[in-house]
Formats: sequence, structure tokens, C-alpha cells
Amino acid sequence: MTISSSLNASVAGLAANASRLATISDNISNSSTYGYKRAVTEFESMVIESGQGTYSAGGVRTSSSRLIDESGALVSTSNPTDLAVRGRGMLPVTTQSSVTVANGENPLYLTTTGSFRTDDQGYLTSPGGLVLMGIPASADGTIPTYPRDSIDGLVPVQINSNQFAGEATTRLNLSVNLPATSTQSDAAGDNESLSVEYFDNLGTSASLSFDFTPTVPAAGASNEWTMTIRDSETDADTDGVPDIIGQYTLQFDDTRGGGGTLLSVTDIAGGAYDASTGTFTVNVDGGPMEINIGEIGSSIGLTQLSDAFAPVSISKNGTPVGSLTSIEVDQNGYVNASFDIGITRTLYQIPLVDVPNVNGLETLDQQSFRVTPDSGSFFLWDAGDGPTGDIISYAREESATDVASELTELIQTQRAYSSNAKVIQTVDEMLQETTNIKR
Repeated sequence: MTISSSLNASVAGLAANASRLATISDNISNSSTYGYKRAVTEFESMVIESGQGTYSAGGVRTSSSRLIDESGALVSTSNPTDLAVRGRGMLPVTTQSSVTVANGENPLYLTTTGSFRTDDQGYLTSPGGLVLMGIPASADGTIPTYPRDSIDGLVPVQINSNQFAGEATTRLNLSVNLPATSTQSDAAGDNESLSVEYFDNLGTSASLSFDFTPTVPAAGASNEWTMTIRDSETDADTDGVPDIIGQYTLQFDDTRGGGGTLLSVTDIAGGAYDASTGTFTVNVDGGPMEINIGEIGSSIGLTQLSDAFAPVSISKNGTPVGSLTSIEVDQNGYVNASFDIGITRTLYQIPLVDVPNVNGLETLDQQSFRVTPDSGSFFLWDAGDGPTGDIISYAREESATDVASELTELIQTQRAYSSNAKVIQTVDEMLQETTNIKR
């Protein structure tokens, strides 16, 4: 009879509102949980076929889901490796237990935020045991090509807080004035010398010596010098005299308007002089080094004016060995290490993982998620590229829970639960009246 269907429908209503209460209580209890995604319970009516003139209550059933695509507000922190995704995409992480086992298989989990700090092994790990993963950079700081639809290129991000770094000198800019009086016929022909420090591939200090020998003519002025370059790191004959790695004949202009500038450079030993760039390349002990002495006719570089030898400007790249001072992650996901010698090196790139159906991901502990057939296959994007947002350091994502809305739904759920209970009470009273018909 239809009165029984009313009882069943109300019982189903009690169960449905109990499920809704569970999601509401979960949301409220996680209102302060960073990265929490709100859970919701949807009601669906059930229809039962009825005969003509009669109606049977079908009741209600529920389906619960998590709104992973809803994001909480970002809040600032004081930790440079507190990370949050601004926009679409998720950070790739794995479990600390899989990294500890070190069998080469690290499962891919996803999260939108995390407070990562180095553990005793140097891995960037969250308090819940999620290890950040990224693409390791090459020795020169570039990111190699890696598969975008696979985790083969991803490794746990590991920072050695005691690491050192240095940069070899590969380029030198030399501006020196040579005395014009030294190439006149009555000059003594004394050499002019200059020593320039550089750093080898191991960050060790070495030096290049530049000897400028004037050509003294029988009469007049030659305006010609021979530049000899020696490397302190080379001594093939073990005689204590560094080997010559470059030797060039320098001819200077003595005409009006261009007087004192380079007229020609002829190589005797070492790489050929490029007049368009004012450079040549010599091979020091650790490899090639480009030296810029200025273009033909330029007042910048080597000049021959007046009677004074004067190193005007010497600049070079390269640094000595320095210690790690800090780690930061930029908006494009590059993990950069800063050293006390003023250099920055890229160690990793953190890609952002995207799937077609974010709400189809499987929800796990620690506000992490896993790819499922419902979510679709994943793709690794560069942060800020394609549909993905960027990565914000010194930031965390707050819970997506709106406590005011949850409390409002709590009132509605309570009233609905009480109403269903009232229906059950009413049905019970009606059934009691039915049983009282026969006394």
C-alpha cells in the first residue's frame, strides 16, 4: 500500500540527509586545511511505477563528489618553498615511502599546494610525506627535452644544502692604452706587462699574462706592438715558464681622426682575430676563452695614445667557488639555487600536471590526488604555458570551504532530517489507527 512507500521514502530521506551531513561536517572540520577541496552531496529522486489512481513514493538517493576544480584563496608565508598553483594545473608529487625504498618506481600523485622543506636526505618533502618531483637541469642549467605524457623524466627534487658552485671564465674584455712614444725610434723598447685573473673549470684562480713588446724602428714611429699571451696553468716543457697560447701583431692608426685606434691585427699564434666583433679565441688549460680587444677603428679596447701605459677596463665572466645560500622557485617552476658569490643556478623545473576532467581524479590523503580513467590521461605543461597557471612561492592555498555556506546548508539538512522523521512518526500513527479498526 502507498502508506508503506511513504515510510520507505522517509527512511531513505533520513539516510540521504545523513550523507549530506557527513560531507558538511567534513567540509567544516577541514575549513583550516590548506589545499582542501570541498565535498558535496547531490540528491536524486527515485520514481516507482504506480497504477492508475495510485501513487507510490520512490524516495531519494544520493551521490557524493569532491569539487577539485574549486580553488581556495592564496595566502602568503615566509618559506620560499611553500608552493601554490595559481590557476589550472597541479604539482607532481610522490610518496616519501617510495623514495626511501628507491626501487626506481615513484607513483605520480598530484596536489595544488604544499609546504616543502628538505628532509635528512635533502628531498623537498611536505609534513605529510609528499615529495616534490621535477625535471633535473643539465650541467649548464638548461632543461633537457622530456616526455610530456609520462613520468619517466620526473625525479624527486633533492637539494644539497652544503653544495658549492663556481663558473669558469670563458669571456674577457680588455681595454688598455699603450704608450705611443714607445714605438718611436728613440724609445728604449721596454715591454709593458699586464696580469689578468681568471677562474678555471674547478673554480680555481689562474692568470693570463699579457706582454706588449713595441717595435722600435730605425727612424720615425712604427705604431706596432707584439702582444703575447701566456696561461699560468700551462707549462708543457716543465721549465717554469707558462706556454704561449696567443701572439698577435697590433698595428695602430696614426691618421687624423682615427689616431690611436687599431688599424689591423695579425695572428701569429692562437685563434684568428674577427674584425667585425673585435674578438679572438685562445685555448687556456680548461678550454677556449674569447678575448675582446675592440674592433678596428674603435676607441674601446686597445688603443695607443700619449706616453702612458694604462689598463682602462678589464671585465670578465666566471666566479670562484661559493656556498649555497638559498633556494627559490619562480613562476615558471624553475628551482633556482643562489650562492654567496652572486650567481644563480637552475637545478630543476617543476612542470604542472593537467587532466581533461579534474573532478574525475581519485582523492587521497594529504590533499593529494591520483589519475583515473574518469579524469583522463595527464599531460606535463611548463608552468604558465598552455591552459595551466603559474607557480607561486611563499604561498599556500587555503581550504575551499566557505563556513557560512556550510552552516546554512547544515540548518537546511537539520530541518529536512527532522521533517523526514516527522513523516515516519505520522506514518506510524496512521498504521496504529489502522490496527485499531479491529478491536
